[in-house]
Amino acid sequence: MAALAIVLLALYPLKKQRRMLPAVAVMAAVALAAPGRAPAPGGSRSAAGYQKMTAEEAKARMDSGDEVIILDVRTPEEYAAGHIPGAILIPNETIADQMPEQLPDPDAEILVYCRSGNRSAQAAAKLAAMGYTNVYDFGGINTWPYDTVK
Repeated sequence: MAALAIVLLALYPLKKQRRMLPAVAVMAAVALAAPGRAPAPGGSRSAAGYQKMTAEEAKARMDSGDEVIILDVRTPEEYAAGHIPGAILIPNETIADQMPEQLPDPDAEILVYCRSGNRSAQAAAKLAAMGYTNVYDFGGINTWPYDTVK
């Protein structure tokens, strides 16, 4: 948005710039005050407020020793058939508009996955909309090259 403000100032004659200055100042202030964390290394923040990461990046976070929550959003049957070690199950369909009891800390680092990446993106967006600030979607277990447990 700040870049848009600069472009607008560059394109308009000085007389028009003076009239536009209040609007441009508001745009710049909004852009600078926008909340949110920087994307994870190699990751990218989605428009929905969560971040994407690869399976490799997720595995590195799990192995880092830092406290992370591994969240499986598949069905109980899918979870029982095999899941990532240490993952907790909260099916995507049960995530609504209230913070799940299993996720009491809105600033906790949450790594979300499902089978193929669709439900994890939905769940990550819902969690971010609820106020969780450190949500990462790493896609589906079908592309997870590491160990799983039953």
